[in-house]
Amino acid sequence: MNRNQLYSRAHATTIVGVKRGDQVALAGDGQVTIGDVVLKHNARKLRTLYDGQVVAGFAGAVADALTLFAKFESQLESWDGNLRKAAVELTKEWRTDRYLRRLEAQLIVADSESLLLLSGEGDVIEPDDGVLAIGSGAPFATAAAKALLFKTDLTAEAIVRAAMEVTAEICIFTNNRITVEVVRGEPADDETEAGDASEDAP
Repeated sequence: MNRNQLYSRAHATTIVGVKRGDQVALAGDGQVTIGDVVLKHNARKLRTLYDGQVVAGFAGAVADALTLFAKFESQLESWDGNLRKAAVELTKEWRTDRYLRRLEAQLIVADSESLLLLSGEGDVIEPDDGVLAIGSGAPFATAAAKALLFKTDLTAEAIVRAAMEVTAEICIFTNNRITVEVVRGEPADDETEAGDASEDAP
């Protein structure tokens, strides 16, 4: 397989992430494409990690992505769930390890506080506006998600789903078999206490 085919495979998908408030949502399509052939319609390109506290999505070869997910979860365990530190350490290893640097993939990883893009080029990128996308449909998904984030009060989950629906209508490498994963922050102590008080009230 030549470099152009690898590049096409690595980008023939769409993953989009949005952060709004204490909620972060990722969405991905289900299409697997190699060259001009669609091989699968219901692939899962999102994974929950670290007991559901972290969600990750990939664009690229499945075997490569699974290897990177395993490495990333190991880093999360080593750093007690610190997403940023785990992301930096993974990209260091990814860029310098002789085996890992051959892997063809990009990752979006998120917890309730952060949304990051990781690549084998050593990138750890956090967006200014809470929107990230990777894959062939990334420009369409980004534009749709930003418009909805800036102009509506929709939740992050609703925004990524709608952005993927728009992208599936435009990008031939993206279908409408959409998977969504959401992580939410813990409610503040005062909110919890207020809720308990209201339950005790007559």
